[in-house]
Amino acid sequence: MESPDRTMRVGYDPYVLPGGWTIHGKANGQQDEWWAVLGRQTPVEIVAGLTDALTQPRSAHAPNVWAPLQEQRWRHDPHAAHPTVTSPDGSAWMQYHQAAGGNAMWSSGVKDQQGNGWSAQFTASTPMHLVQAFSTALSSPEPVMRPLGRVPHSAQIRTTSVSVLPSQLRAWQQARITAARATAWARSPTRASRPRTAARPHAHAGGTRARR
Repeated sequence: MESPDRTMRVGYDPYVLPGGWTIHGKANGQQDEWWAVLGRQTPVEIVAGLTDALTQPRSAHAPNVWAPLQEQRWRHDPHAAHPTVTSPDGSAWMQYHQAAGGNAMWSSGVKDQQGNGWSAQFTASTPMHLVQAFSTALSSPEPVMRPLGRVPHSAQIRTTSVSVLPSQLRAWQQARITAARATAWARSPTRASRPRTAARPHAHAGGTRARR
């Protein structure tokens, strides 16, 4: 998928090694070209946390990649050669790596006791609010939904069985699509340039609007 102004592209390729998600931003004004690569086993909720931030307005506050992790009690690793924090159970980590030649990058990963896991890398030029969106999704304590038989066997994973109707899944998906379209519409430059029109004669305050 490509942004309307063609400055950003999101792709998924499971047929190459290591395969996975690639998000690319072209140089634009004061923003340098940047890349983010997420392994194909990266949970969809974490990928969505990052891609949602591509379309949402930036916060007025300066981004802080470490803040969401510290709020969830991730610990600083004093033995790491580069600034690194690890999750309370030790299975996940986030690191800022500064190479001797001046090259730098953000990296993250997860690995369970059976060796299953995934990794992610961000160039140093990746906008910081996007890296923070990733760290927020990475450290989120919210449970995730998975079909039966799709949960890895691990003592670190706790499961609860729930019943979900297909109609509920469709409703949740549609609600997410509607919210994303509303955000994109609110930020559309064509919307801001359109002249405001007067209310129709039959419109009145507190009235019910017809759904389109």
